Amino acid sequence: MRAALSVNRELVLLYWEIGRDILSRQESEGWGTKVIDRLAVDLGRAFPQMTGLSARNLKYMRAFAEAWPDLEFVQQVVALLPWGHNVRLLDAVKAPPERAWYARQAIENGWSRNVLVHQIESGLFARQGSALTNFTRTLPAGQSELAQQILKDPYSFDFLSLGPEMLERDLERGLIEHLRALILELGKGFAFVGSQYHLEVAGQDYYLDLLFYHLRLRCFVVIELKIEDFKPEFAGKMNFYLSAVDDQLRHKDDQPTIGIILCKGRNEVVVEYSLRDTAKPMGVAQYKVSPSLPSRLQKELPTIEELGREFPLMSVVKLRIEIERALRDYAAANGFAPTRPTGIGPMLQDLERRGLAPPTTRKFIEALRVMNEASHGVEVDPDAAEQAVSVGTAFLAELTDKSRDA
Repeated sequence: MRAALSVNRELVLLYWEIGRDILSRQESEGWGTKVIDRLAVDLGRAFPQMTGLSARNLKYMRAFAEAWPDLEFVQQVVALLPWGHNVRLLDAVKAPPERAWYARQAIENGWSRNVLVHQIESGLFARQGSALTNFTRTLPAGQSELAQQILKDPYSFDFLSLGPEMLERDLERGLIEHLRALILELGKGFAFVGSQYHLEVAGQDYYLDLLFYHLRLRCFVVIELKIEDFKPEFAGKMNFYLSAVDDQLRHKDDQPTIGIILCKGRNEVVVEYSLRDTAKPMGVAQYKVSPSLPSRLQKELPTIEELGREFPLMSVVKLRIEIERALRDYAAANGFAPTRPTGIGPMLQDLERRGLAPPTTRKFIEALRVMNEASHGVEVDPDAAEQAVSVGTAFLAELTDKSRDA
């Protein structure tokens, strides 16, 4: 790996030096485009085994040297990027500070060329750190600055193909199904803990939409999804969740839990008033989704099978979400839909009391423990996960048939 990086670095530096020489000759001797074309022919004849000396690439070398006149910056930053990355930066980003920012981020996060292009097209530079927060007042100086920088506004969920009639549950399910793309959009350092993460407070059940742990901030991050504009009561509910997470999950060495409220839209004055006297650190950001999935992204995004390979327990989590939704549909079809968010366990107990539970319910309850552990980020034995998927799939099919009959 070190050898490959060293070869790449020397190649990029060679291209920079060629570009600098072309610039110098153009200034002193009045070289024009045709001279570059002739130079490409001469170099190709002199070095027939060396690729990358076409006229087009020589013009990129000239533009590269012109864009990065500081040799020290070239050696320390852009020479660490493959030449293809540098060409994309030259084509897509014209402002030097923005171009330098993308170059550093590509190195820090290990972006591929396609990911770099996607981040540029999504306007990541302008979105980074622009969410409305109360971090400067609720977090220590160093922590608040880093926390502010990890938030964006708006978040781009263009990898989801959701129509205007989507529900919050649809948005959450879509994000979980494309977990890799979600984590890429959130940024470096986010570790997924669970969706619909269960908390019990004073004997009542509460469910966090998405729960992450941030490795650099050393704190939990609660994300609440809203398919409407921001309302002041959202801040009060988030404040409650943050207090509960701090009390039940936060380790003594962890930093205070941070809340992110993702809304369809927001009024800055309303957000300012809502966060002004709130003691818990939270931010409000917008998100945008695309009504149709661009073909380029369709090729880049993982399939369900790929997610299953990369995240062995994601199939368990996905199945659990589908079963919970099917249980609610089945209860509604039989005229007793839950009046408030209820876990799978209480819903199954209710079905058994009413004599409506499918025959495989007892067997599924045994598998449910594994599903709950996987959903909450607990390490689960792969064989146990596979068995839980098998039992859960059979239970879901039986439940679907009964709902259809009802």
